[in-house]
Amino acid sequence: MTFPPYVTPMLTRAKISGLTRPAAVDVAIAAGASFLGFIVECPSKRRLSVAEAANLAPTTLPVARVAVTVNPDDNLLRRIMTEMSPDYIQLHGDETPSRVAEIAKTFRVKTLKAVGIANDDDMKSAETYAGVADMLLYDAKPPKDADARGGHGIAVDWAVIARAPTPKTFIVAGGLTPDNVTAAITATRAPIVDVASGVEAAAGVKDADKIKRFMDAVQNG
Repeated sequence: MTFPPYVTPMLTRAKISGLTRPAAVDVAIAAGASFLGFIVECPSKRRLSVAEAANLAPTTLPVARVAVTVNPDDNLLRRIMTEMSPDYIQLHGDETPSRVAEIAKTFRVKTLKAVGIANDDDMKSAETYAGVADMLLYDAKPPKDADARGGHGIAVDWAVIARAPTPKTFIVAGGLTPDNVTAAITATRAPIVDVASGVEAAAGVKDADKIKRFMDAVQNG
């Protein structure tokens, strides 16, 4: 991707999600990921226990660690904060704006709120979280019969995001791969992109080459 001399390129960051193995964590950090996502005790083929997530994502990691949850109760959140102490809690369920605010205040943690996007009305609904969550994550809606909320490899219609008002900082997820992430960034102007299944050899098993290719596409276009 090239830019005229009077246009400053946007510096896009990346989040690698659904990490389950130390080697993949190391590859993601070395490749330049800014955020690492760990799916904690919720339905997913990439599910980790709190103890497993804490072991895989110690506070010494030089990137932001995100505990991905679905409708967590206070007991689970307390365990996550005590054992893992993540930089962000990602709320990927049906949490209301008031619940997001309550979690942030109670546990003194930054929050990401994932919102399923299929049409313009969904983008309007997402606006209710603006100013409540620290960041919004626009993801594809899961299939109706799916237990897991994310990681299905389904792409968002980028045009829906592009024509709607968005916060200064937001994340685009859903079906991103090394081959389409540059187009997604161009279409949405996303400052952060998120990938899980798009850099895997199998569900929960990251592919080092795909991670490197994805990060190269994000950083160099």
